[in-house]
Amino acid sequence: ALALLLHLFSADAAETVLGAYIFHRHGDRTPKSLAPTNLTTLGYEQVYTSGDYYRSRYLDRASASKIRGINTDVVKLSQLSVTAPVDNVLQVSAVGFLQSLYPPVGETLSTQELADGDDVRAPMDGYQLIPVNTVSVGSGSEDNGWLQDATGCYNAKLSSNSYFTSAEYLRLLDSTKDFFTSLDPVVNGTLDPKDVTYKNAYIVYDLVNVAEIHNSSIPGSEVLTNETLFQLRTLADAHEWGLAYNASDNMRAISGMQLAGEILKYMNSTITSGQAGSSANKFGIQFGAYATFMSLFGLLDLPKANPDFMGVVDYASSMVFELFTNADVSGGFPSTNDLQMRFLFHNGTASNTSEPTVYPLFGGSENEMSWNDFENGLSKFAVSTTKDWCTKCGNTTGSCAEFASASNNGGAENSNNGDSHMSAAIGGVIGAFVTLGVALIVLAAIFLSGLRLVSKKRLA
Repeated sequence: ALALLLHLFSADAAETVLGAYIFHRHGDRTPKSLAPTNLTTLGYEQVYTSGDYYRSRYLDRASASKIRGINTDVVKLSQLSVTAPVDNVLQVSAVGFLQSLYPPVGETLSTQELADGDDVRAPMDGYQLIPVNTVSVGSGSEDNGWLQDATGCYNAKLSSNSYFTSAEYLRLLDSTKDFFTSLDPVVNGTLDPKDVTYKNAYIVYDLVNVAEIHNSSIPGSEVLTNETLFQLRTLADAHEWGLAYNASDNMRAISGMQLAGEILKYMNSTITSGQAGSSANKFGIQFGAYATFMSLFGLLDLPKANPDFMGVVDYASSMVFELFTNADVSGGFPSTNDLQMRFLFHNGTASNTSEPTVYPLFGGSENEMSWNDFENGLSKFAVSTTKDWCTKCGNTTGSCAEFASASNNGGAENSNNGDSHMSAAIGGVIGAFVTLGVALIVLAAIFLSGLRLVSKKRLA
């Protein structure tokens, strides 16, 4: 009788992961100021390593965090949703991630016998073709210097632009003149001296950061002391946080609101499918830009858990939303009241030696929360429909025309948005649609380009 009670207790107490949603940054790339940007061999290795980690966490049969019911070796596309904005770097990163998440299946599983008795072996040892769909969340090419400017949301642009008239921005613009002037010898081969100011703090940082990773010799490198590099990174963080989030005017966090809507929509589909006895919609994966990370971090009140959330995330960083239960699942998918959520984040490439960390959401202290509380928390700012987006953004033309009231000032989003803070030479354009085949060709071209990688100590 005691053994039976212990067995029942164990069954009830065991944790079961039911679904997950990952938002992932691209890997190492070439600098924005030398558009078009491309994923490097190092960047490919970073996202591939991350995919291998998440395979071991969510797909491995021996993992305590394996998603219940998900296919381990051969992908079942209905269980997986992979998306990325229309951008070479982000879409190619997604492809690299998937190559290790679901690696080639080998000769045993990739050979097919035809009616005439001939055997056909799949190319590339059974390479699994997984589509990467396009999504508008956090859209904008990595060529674009100011990623927030690519959202197309009129009110978000106004909100972000107000940072350039804030007391904090004006103070830093003035107090850092000499600091940025000192960096002219390092970047003058690419940037005009008039652009080397706090106004373009991230562009300057990005150029220097790429050089530190890839170049064995850098013009004016004697300027780049550890202290200088740290100050440059800190200023870039402050600049991008100011554009991505503001507690008193969160419209600039529209990309985070859209991502919250995507997360809610997908996790609800996971629950609906599970309760209907279906194995669909278990694992959502989206690749996006650092600005979307920062916007959502602000909305989730994560800086209260750790002030580092106010900084630009490193290449190949990932955040994860896990749906799980401690209820007995032997009888089927649990009720909504038995569902819980947790948030995990890893700055840089996740691996089995450097795993994501759990953080509390919404300024709380608990690392786990009920699904109902999570849904209610995200619903306060999530944008899930075109109508909601149009209303919040104040856009009235195009796809928003049908939602515009007669009292709206039509075409407002086409007026001068005051986004002249970035020069045309530095700003980029939204990339063309990239198919899987083109993405692989671009990646192959990078490998053949002979880009030299030199190991450097990471910035503190």
